Amino acid sequence: MTILKYHQMLINKEISALELTNLYYDHIEKNDEQIGAYITLCKEQAMNMANRAQEKINNQQATYLTGIPMAIKDNICTKDIKTTCGSKILENFIPPYNATVVEKLNSQEAIILGKVNLDEFAMGGSTENSYFHKTTNPYDNTKVPGGSSGGSAACVASDMAVYALGSDTGGSIRQPAAFCGIVGLKPTYGTISRNGLVAFASSLDQIGPLTKTVEDAGLVLNGIAGIDKFDSTSSNSGISDYTVNMKNDVKNKKLALPKNYLASGLAPDVKQSILQAIKVYEKMGVTVEEVDLQFTDYAIAAYYIISSAEASSNLARYDGVKYGYRSENFNNLLELYKNSRSEGFGEEVKRRIMLGTYVLSSGYYDAYYKKALQVRTLIKGEFDKLFETYDGIIGPTAPTTAYGIGEKTDDPLEMYLGDIYTVSVNIAGLPAISIPCGFDSQKLPIGLQLIGKAFDETTLLQLAYAYEQEVAK
Repeated sequence: MTILKYHQMLINKEISALELTNLYYDHIEKNDEQIGAYITLCKEQAMNMANRAQEKINNQQATYLTGIPMAIKDNICTKDIKTTCGSKILENFIPPYNATVVEKLNSQEAIILGKVNLDEFAMGGSTENSYFHKTTNPYDNTKVPGGSSGGSAACVASDMAVYALGSDTGGSIRQPAAFCGIVGLKPTYGTISRNGLVAFASSLDQIGPLTKTVEDAGLVLNGIAGIDKFDSTSSNSGISDYTVNMKNDVKNKKLALPKNYLASGLAPDVKQSILQAIKVYEKMGVTVEEVDLQFTDYAIAAYYIISSAEASSNLARYDGVKYGYRSENFNNLLELYKNSRSEGFGEEVKRRIMLGTYVLSSGYYDAYYKKALQVRTLIKGEFDKLFETYDGIIGPTAPTTAYGIGEKTDDPLEMYLGDIYTVSVNIAGLPAISIPCGFDSQKLPIGLQLIGKAFDETTLLQLAYAYEQEVAK
């Protein structure tokens, strides 16, 4: 069931907001023990939201999101509801304010079922780095759901929420969407306010929706996008409805296929599905041409230097003094800092803090961090030039389908390479979407990624919707 279908049922009084909310809590109770999508459920608040939503529906004031049960990644602040970031250091943190996206959802009486699992501080690609528990893939409980928004993807794919919000720093919405067979949209940097999103890498982070369909992704984007006085990096795109051109014909559109996106390292089943998707587009009258992207080969290295440097700076605030976990073993201030952080942070977070501190240190700043920023400029310039000719870029979301739980935890570098097709989008601040495009030999979902021009989510959604409808025939 989709947002659109439930909206019609609510408007037609076929179901009430309260009944719908209870339906989803029943489903969570039956299924989440196996999946492990949720960290915190907020049933009492959700029932109050459902009653307020019903009033709006009765008064004909409902938006598409009114009364629709959804979930929020647990690094987005929710007033009076725990926000843990999947970390021991914030295990009992209850924010005194809502993130801007949560305020927007509350104003429309969307129903927040709870907060969902993630890799600690959104650092990881498998949701195995959470302090609380691992999340499994609804298609195969021995496989990972992807990450870091693995809880968001798993709860939507297993019908434990109609849609969810995630955050994407280097592919953390798109990769789990691909692994779980749903739609994941990473909007242009600045389209959605980051106010209240707990920072990992501030120049790369972006909130976005995970949904069942492309149309649902557009509806959620309509509900949460917009400039925000609390976020100086938010932008006013001037677009009030991202779905306005969604159903238009895509004939004569042009897509670029980077040659290195189909090079070695791509699983044969994934490659076959991408080539098949290209044939679908060509059948619809879309021109697909191979192109060279020279600088994206350096994207992984640049991304992990920039993101780790920003993480090192952002996570310095967790010192055991004002909020969060505090060690009981210390004799002075320096020991308080050291022990609180040593005991509170997990291995992956420590690894990235150390890497980030190293590349920012005296003598290494120019050699690493400055060079990474220069590469970032080159990557963005290359994309900008490509979009002078093409309406979008097509390729895989991830080089493989979902892998086994524990398979890559001992080799972080191999896990980092799983972001090879996604990180350049964040580096350049572009919008991208992952949509399902088939299954591999193990019946695990495969994701197709489309990348669009900055602030041109309307064309991106149009291209994604056309494919989705064509393969559904």
